[in-house]
Amino acid sequence: MNNQKKILCIGEVLWDFLPSGLFLGGAPLNVCFHLHQLGESVNIVSRVGNDRLGKEAIRRIKGKGLPTDFIQIDGEFETGIVGVKIDKNGNPDYEIVSPVAWDKIELTPGVEAVADDSWAVVYGSLALRDKRSRATILSLLNKEVIKVFDLNFREPFYDKEIVKEALAPADILKLNEDELKQLISWFSLSKEYKEAVEIIAERFSLSSVVVTKGAGGAMLFYYENWAEHEGFKVDVKDAVGAGDAFLAALIQGISGNKGNSEMLAFANAAGAYVASQSGATPEYSLHEIKKLVADHKSPSRKK
Repeated sequence: MNNQKKILCIGEVLWDFLPSGLFLGGAPLNVCFHLHQLGESVNIVSRVGNDRLGKEAIRRIKGKGLPTDFIQIDGEFETGIVGVKIDKNGNPDYEIVSPVAWDKIELTPGVEAVADDSWAVVYGSLALRDKRSRATILSLLNKEVIKVFDLNFREPFYDKEIVKEALAPADILKLNEDELKQLISWFSLSKEYKEAVEIIAERFSLSSVVVTKGAGGAMLFYYENWAEHEGFKVDVKDAVGAGDAFLAALIQGISGNKGNSEMLAFANAAGAYVASQSGATPEYSLHEIKKLVADHKSPSRKK
């Protein structure tokens, strides 16, 4: 991997209205933030409204040390918002407003240039819901970069044909158990997870597929080799952003050419730590994640 180049994250920037308060989020922004926390060089491409929430979003993103050069301002559509309810197990349920500014991301010369200067592009399924942002994202996937596709199925904003189109150029796929079950249903695959994943990897020429299983850890199919980790036991405050932290840590592991088991353990630790905090992007250090790995040499089993 070329660590002299940056990782580009593209998609939604929005505000999560949680019971505990108002938090800046959106999966691509969260991944970007966690990559930055882990020491990677990053850029975020998105779009916010010319409103108070949009201005505050840019202010906070700058405050986190992230560049905002490629966050566009929309004069017509408002900044995205999401209502989030947390169940007794800390799992989120989302009510996503549509249409909003991040549905209208434009393919500008600046966006093209920053993609050309990146070694990886991280994109998700949610930002594909509108044809304008979808066209921009798909155009960037023609670049000679590593394409990391993060499935984020949110009712009712996902479609089989659109997902297939976005899967075709992908190199790395991250999804959770429910999303894997949806792919199994769509593509009439084996209900046995590993067999289904191997078929998906072959069908779409994916080098890596990672399936997160919440408190049960994750499984990684990386260049035709399997690794599994049973996760870390933490007191969950809310799971918002945990999958984004997991993905960022996994990308960093791939960037650093770490072994399958090592990078999967590290990714699980990052996700577990974020789940133990409030909001999607809590402050933490690389040392805290490494300490969580060291303190749990024997992975906990889901009970």
